[in-house]
Amino acid sequence: MATASEVLSSFDVEVIRRDFPILERKVNGYPLVYLDNAATSQTPQQVIDVIVDYYSRYNANIHRGVHALSQEATDAYEHARQTIQEHFNAANPYEIIFTSGTTHGINLVASGFASLIQQDDEIIVSALEHHSNIVPWQMLCEKTGAALKVIPMTQSGELDMQAFEKLVNQKTKLVFVNHVSNALGTVNPIEEIIEKTHAVGGAVLIDGAQAAPHIKADVQALDVDFYVVSAHKMCGPTGVGVLYGKEEWLQKLPPYQGGGEMIDQVTFEKTTYAGLPHKFEAGTPNICGGIAFGAALDYLNTIGFEVIATYEEELLTYATQKLLTIDGLRIYGESKHKTAVISFNVGGIHPYDIGTILDKLGIAVRTGHHCAQPIMDFFCIPGTVRASFAFYNTKGEIDALVKAVQKAVQMLS
Repeated sequence: MATASEVLSSFDVEVIRRDFPILERKVNGYPLVYLDNAATSQTPQQVIDVIVDYYSRYNANIHRGVHALSQEATDAYEHARQTIQEHFNAANPYEIIFTSGTTHGINLVASGFASLIQQDDEIIVSALEHHSNIVPWQMLCEKTGAALKVIPMTQSGELDMQAFEKLVNQKTKLVFVNHVSNALGTVNPIEEIIEKTHAVGGAVLIDGAQAAPHIKADVQALDVDFYVVSAHKMCGPTGVGVLYGKEEWLQKLPPYQGGGEMIDQVTFEKTTYAGLPHKFEAGTPNICGGIAFGAALDYLNTIGFEVIATYEEELLTYATQKLLTIDGLRIYGESKHKTAVISFNVGGIHPYDIGTILDKLGIAVRTGHHCAQPIMDFFCIPGTVRASFAFYNTKGEIDALVKAVQKAVQMLS
């Protein structure tokens, strides 16, 4: 097994940073320190060039035109689908459904299961979920009469797996958990969750939005039924993502929306639907976004996910050690298995106040409940300051963060 230094032997963060023009910006007169990557990652020039090239040379609607531009756009869009299929190791390209993002994918599945769930069935979510993986299932339960169960969390920010084993049973039809907590960075034991859910005949959807920038998920090895991601977390554009679904499940679910592209034949008496993946892709898609998503995955794979994970682990360890030197600072989420996310507060200072001062010093972090209010309620806090790191961040930027937090604490105490 290669050591960290061996893995990173050819990695030069300063060379990587040159790919990201936004990192040359100044904010309030200070060099930008961008530590809000869990919300949206930055976009390399290589992906920006693909977007410009699309609109400059072959902008056209897809799947419908015989002219050259339409054929070129169709080929590029479907090539991106194949790139995404290969990245996540889906068995077939038609198991990759383009969406507007993770939330869209979750709602698509929830809508489809409305016709499959019955009263007295049970649906399980976890206490670590983003609101987008709570609200759709609450809505589904209201429609169907199914019961919503919650896997509790521990003080370390991990799921209570003993409690999960007691929750899952023959009534369990669906289990939905995130691969990585957006608020705490906890990596959840999804392999165990999938195995135990399948043992009682249930299906599993994994929200991979926060994991996908750091972990290369193999959906066949995981044996997961659904996996959803967003491109803008992975150096791609906003407004596009994918839902992976096993073919058997995608065939069972009804269409999510009606319109063009998702039909086979339409008469006023009856409409028949197109096959996968078009059955779930009504209307004109975000063509450029899909193509750019494929380019973003090519970029990330050129660097290598083992390299990314190893370097980000170094950043996480360094930042954790440095931040904990600040008196009164508490980190929320102390799982042994984390991605490069640190959520913290300092004493009784409101996180928004710290975040505001950091912004004045050119440092971009996220403050608030991070669309994960149940987690904040568990810890009895209004929110946290969240610093989330990417492979283009540096230890020097972490030093700047620590210095800025110290200044903010001095000003606000």
